[in-house]
Amino acid sequence: MSNKLNKISSRVTQPRSQGASQAMLYATGLTRSDLDKAQVGIASVWWEGNPCNMHLNDLAAHIREGVEASGLIGMRFNTIGVSDGISMGTRGMSFSLQSRDLIADSIETVMGGQWYDGLV
Repeated sequence: MSNKLNKISSRVTQPRSQGASQAMLYATGLTRSDLDKAQVGIASVWWEGNPCNMHLNDLAAHIREGVEASGLIGMRFNTIGVSDGISMGTRGMSFSLQSRDLIADSIETVMGGQWYDGLV
């Protein structure tokens, strides 16, 4: 049994056959040694249109700092959000519950498509 922390991301960061994947990662600023580290997805529901969410990008930046201080690679990404408070009493409030499915689906999509090893 392997105790490698990057056992998922290594499927795109290690094989020569994944050179195109690695080139894309280099373009994000990663180095050769970074490709040996585990990659952690950091999901954020940040957006400016809601006072409940507008600080979450800053929080995600602090989380990334902590992830990287632990010797891992942090990759922030956004998902959607709907403000219950703003949409309350309008037709927009019918989107609140379905937005939760979209949030979960979008996080699962990024995690599966990007081959991240962990999620915050």
